[in-house]
Amino acid sequence: MQNLMNDLTKLLKKDDRIFADDKLLKNKLTELALKLDHDLIDLLLSDKNLKEHFFIEKTVKKDKVLVFDKDKFISFVNNKEFLPDSFTSFKNKIGLMSNGDYLKEKGDVVLAWPYKDCVLEGGQDKEDQKRDEIFYNEILSPDEIDRLFEPKVLTNFKRIDSKGQHKVDAFSNNDNLIIKGNNLLALHCLKHRFRSKVKLIYIDPPYNIGGDSFQYNDRFNHASWLTFMKNRLEIAKELLRNDGAIFVQIDHHEVGYLTVLLDEVFGADNKVQVISAKVASSSGFKSVNPGPIDVTEFILFYAKNKSEFKFRINYIPVGYHKNYNLYVEKHKDIKKWKFVPLKEKVLKFNGFKSEKQAKEKYQEVYKYIIEHLIADFAFKNVDNVVSIRDLHKPTETVKKLQEESRKKRGKIIPYKKKDGTYTYLYNGGALAFYSSKINKIDGELQVTELLSNFWDHISWAGIAKEGGVRLKNGKKPEKLIKQLIEIVTTDKSDIVMDFFSGSGTTVAVAHKMGHQYIGIEQLDYGENDTAVRLKNVINGDKTGVSKSLNWEGGSSFLYVELGQWNEEYMCEVKKVDTTDELLKIYGKMKKESFFRYDINLSKFDKRDFKKLPIKDQKEVLCECLDKNHLYVNLSEIDDSTYKISAEDKKLNQEFYRTTV
Repeated sequence: MQNLMNDLTKLLKKDDRIFADDKLLKNKLTELALKLDHDLIDLLLSDKNLKEHFFIEKTVKKDKVLVFDKDKFISFVNNKEFLPDSFTSFKNKIGLMSNGDYLKEKGDVVLAWPYKDCVLEGGQDKEDQKRDEIFYNEILSPDEIDRLFEPKVLTNFKRIDSKGQHKVDAFSNNDNLIIKGNNLLALHCLKHRFRSKVKLIYIDPPYNIGGDSFQYNDRFNHASWLTFMKNRLEIAKELLRNDGAIFVQIDHHEVGYLTVLLDEVFGADNKVQVISAKVASSSGFKSVNPGPIDVTEFILFYAKNKSEFKFRINYIPVGYHKNYNLYVEKHKDIKKWKFVPLKEKVLKFNGFKSEKQAKEKYQEVYKYIIEHLIADFAFKNVDNVVSIRDLHKPTETVKKLQEESRKKRGKIIPYKKKDGTYTYLYNGGALAFYSSKINKIDGELQVTELLSNFWDHISWAGIAKEGGVRLKNGKKPEKLIKQLIEIVTTDKSDIVMDFFSGSGTTVAVAHKMGHQYIGIEQLDYGENDTAVRLKNVINGDKTGVSKSLNWEGGSSFLYVELGQWNEEYMCEVKKVDTTDELLKIYGKMKKESFFRYDINLSKFDKRDFKKLPIKDQKEVLCECLDKNHLYVNLSEIDDSTYKISAEDKKLNQEFYRTTV
């Protein structure tokens, strides 16, 4: 058989219709075989072994003729042993690969896993729900994927503001948008209106740690998660502006794989930073496994095009910088400036003749008191408090002056820069004034330092009550999202997106900051979902970042849903508790739903069905449904089967900017 495979591979390479980039296009080859393509048949007949294997000799009116056994041929070329693609070849193998080989010392590295060239729809609607997901292979089932990604009909339009819920008459380019439904399909709907228009995407996807909301295909859980993420990151990239950026938050379990996946989708050159965020305190934890206590998560930060992306410098509040330990008593003549140790100046300012006197007064709390007094005095005298720092990449002129200042110790040498400001050289270093550390944050002057890639300045305590909603797992502080928005956006018109919206932290903060936003959520959080939180925000929610933004409420958002069809029956099946109710749903399904092509309804036996546990009964009915018809495609909006209203047709036409 191996020789036959080799002969066939060699022969087929002669036909450029079915070989591209040294890769066999199996679906194209199958199509040609089904059509009894003359060129393909001539090619196969040219090889003796292949002719004997795939052609049958028959006698027709005493003449011997060869008949092409297309079924045998198609079965052979689609066998997993014949030129296996990633749909079949890497069963249970996950690892770093380069040019088809597992990682060696090479520069170009990509991630390989089972089903990488597939699409995983990810159709959960409950957080604790498990689902055996269907993988659509890009090579073997392109038609199914094209249909899956077609724009869907949108329904249940609502405009929500402080006065309540209103009928939607038209769209505005500035509308805030919340979409309920499968996030992969919703993203593909959005590309028709928002391709290359989103400035910032933040997502907090399932972490794939067993207890979170990612519960697909237990056997291939890791591979499923990677496929799930790849599908969504690829379309997210299409939606980003060229100067846009994406943040993906994750913990240590998948951070390595996700980094390589993001390198592959966005390009390693577009990686901006990996931010480590301290999300918990080690106090109160008990060490179960060997190793340090886990208190950090990671935010992977990528630009769509790093050459066009502009990072906004940000500052964070900090305590007193102890290296600013000198006080300058200034004089009009710089040569007469006098330096005094800051502690000495503070003690004198507070009426103490010596440190000993202060210690006698404050005794065991002296250290705390003096630190507080120094910090307070430094903040109020920022133009006189200095430190002596090393110069970073000094010019040749400055180097000479620096050397001169080393020799003339105790004397200041001023150097006027091109922008008109001065650098003051002193004892081989340069004076740094405490005023350079003061910046306004949320309208208040504070001692600051530049934002780094380690974030421990954001508290995760008390966030359960933010927005008036609660999320069992993974709720993020509003302050975190505000920080991310501030380092990327430059204008209120910049669009912020989150397609794992959850309890709605991202869109809530964007709303308070006055940014246009898009949120997508498919899981059902009931009274704790995104729409509920946004209603609270509109009505003047005072939690989270409201105080720092002086938030008083207002504005609005548009709520829409993906139009369900088979998905509606899936939901009905999950809600009921008895066999009789399930059989009623089955009766409706037979009349209205789309079943899988390989389901034979004549084999459905109600007696055997009733013998199954209720859980298995539900699974059977859900498995019968064609997952390609979960939602109504826009191309079928006029089909009377779906009963789409004239109002919804008009709004879909306007949203997609098409003629319906």
